[in-house]
Amino acid sequence: MNRDSIIGFILIALLFVGYTIYTQPTQEEIEALQRQQDSIAKVEQQKQLEIKNNVNLQKQQTTVSAQNDTSKNTETLSIISDSTQDAQAIENFGIFSAAAKGEEKTYTLENNLIKIELSSKGGVPVSVELKEYKTFDQRPVYLFKKDSAKLALTFFSQNRALSSFDMYFRLIEGNEDFVDTTKVQKTVLRLQATQDKYIDFSYSLKPNSYNLDFDITVVGLEQELIGNRNFLNIDWELYLPKQEQVAKNESQYSQLSYKFLDAETDYLSPGSEEEENLTTKVRWIAYKDQFFSSILIAKNAFANAQIKSAPIYETVPGYIKYFKSSISIPYQNNVSFPMQFYFGPNDYYTLSDYSKQDYLEEEQDLQLNVLVDLGWAIFRWVNKFVIIPIFFFLNKFISSYGIIILLLTIIIKLVLFPLTYKSYMSSAKMKVLKPQIDKINEKIPKEKSMERQQATMALYKKAGVNPMGGCLPMILQMPILFAMFKFFPTAIQLRQEGFLWATDLSSYDSIFSWSQQIPILSSIYGNHISLFTLLMTASTLLYTRMQNSMNPQNNTMPGMKNMMYMMPIMFLFFLNNYSSGLTYYYFIANMFTFGQMYLIKLFVDDEKVLAKLESAKKRPAKKKSGFQAKLEKMAKDRQGQAKRK
Repeated sequence: MNRDSIIGFILIALLFVGYTIYTQPTQEEIEALQRQQDSIAKVEQQKQLEIKNNVNLQKQQTTVSAQNDTSKNTETLSIISDSTQDAQAIENFGIFSAAAKGEEKTYTLENNLIKIELSSKGGVPVSVELKEYKTFDQRPVYLFKKDSAKLALTFFSQNRALSSFDMYFRLIEGNEDFVDTTKVQKTVLRLQATQDKYIDFSYSLKPNSYNLDFDITVVGLEQELIGNRNFLNIDWELYLPKQEQVAKNESQYSQLSYKFLDAETDYLSPGSEEEENLTTKVRWIAYKDQFFSSILIAKNAFANAQIKSAPIYETVPGYIKYFKSSISIPYQNNVSFPMQFYFGPNDYYTLSDYSKQDYLEEEQDLQLNVLVDLGWAIFRWVNKFVIIPIFFFLNKFISSYGIIILLLTIIIKLVLFPLTYKSYMSSAKMKVLKPQIDKINEKIPKEKSMERQQATMALYKKAGVNPMGGCLPMILQMPILFAMFKFFPTAIQLRQEGFLWATDLSSYDSIFSWSQQIPILSSIYGNHISLFTLLMTASTLLYTRMQNSMNPQNNTMPGMKNMMYMMPIMFLFFLNNYSSGLTYYYFIANMFTFGQMYLIKLFVDDEKVLAKLESAKKRPAKKKSGFQAKLEKMAKDRQGQAKRK
């Protein structure tokens, strides 16, 4: 850069500084400007404060307005909601819409035997307690509770399917609080449609009774219910609660039973799920467990029913069966349909008494006592006319059921003694003839089995011995053995009654148990040891050994001999979970029979028996019957055919 340029930049800088100094404001001008700015700031601050106050006021006004609007909206929504609910109730329940809302209340019917709770919702029993009984673990026995049962009247009204279970009844007659168990109690619950249109459920319970009278009356609804064609439905569902120690055993004695109006009783299979459509008139339907029943009885007849039963003891804890019935009942306007509930024990004589009601004609019988399982018809008569009468007669004088079973066994064995003696004598005759039979077998080769058999039968005939004589008396005793097999597990008198080490004669007697599940063994034998079952098995083996020693024919048939020893072992596994009263009876019956056989043996001389048989051989042969001659001819023909082959 040259000298002239440097001089030029310096002159410009001096001019700029000089101008700045010249244009700088004085002190008075600066103070005046500051006062002006302060005034402007104060004005702006006042404006901001006013704006803020206006905003807060607007917010407060908005909040109050919103609250007022919300209150108005809530009232409006409440009115709209109530209207919507009413409209919905009318849509769902039609003329019964007023009964769709209510407060659930409970009313009690009670006497010295049962306590029944009725609910205003549904108007039906929601629990039944049997006051004289306890479960195996000493809790009250309830046939059902609110959460395990459903009873409802279902019908169509104005093209709507309705259920009384969803509607509220009001109390028309009866006490809400006080219950006098010494007098007849009556409760009437009403499902109101309008003032003159309603359905009444009427209940009546007498003192000292297991029967609850139950009437349904329809008033003024003939037009609304016209679509039902004069029929209504009762839907009855029940989860049967577990009452006893062994759910599996209890389940096999629990079943849905029923009786047609003019026919015998029947039942659904207790061991599997089953449904059936009963198309003809039905007198009663029973939900039965091992010792108690809930029975719905029509005083006239139910039109028809659809029924279902299913075992659930393995899938639903605390319950053993599921029962369901859809029952059609005829109705007329202003006319009651009378029914009864039986809530009580499966006692043979109690059910027999309740089978003969005042409203029945003299020759009619409800046959409720069939709910006590006494076995097939061929064995049932033994229980009905022999075992039960003796058992209850002894029970009048003796309170110990172990002693009663002992005396019952002695009485039966004394009555059957002639058959036992005949069986022993038949075996004794076979025993003394064994040496002669051995000679026949030595004389005739084994290949000629037909000749052996003919020679043996000829010897028996000549001596007057019936080879089946020892079996026939035992076969005649079989009905009693099978009758006892059915009687003891279902006899409610034995329930929770102890004897010796057994605490409950209706269940197994355990002297040792374990919780560990053992494959196969636990499912077949169980997780316990029953002492009466062990004693029964030992006594049966002892008796079998005695029989084999007396009957030499068994030794010639190893298969039969082994089977006779295997049967007691099989029953050891089979009966380990059964009633200890049953195995106790089998044990003392075996021991008593063994004692009878031993005493007979002391007084029977084999030599005298043989001498008597030898004397019988010398008698003139009796003329053969046509049937016997025909059998011998058939045997000879078969022998001739074998020789020709």
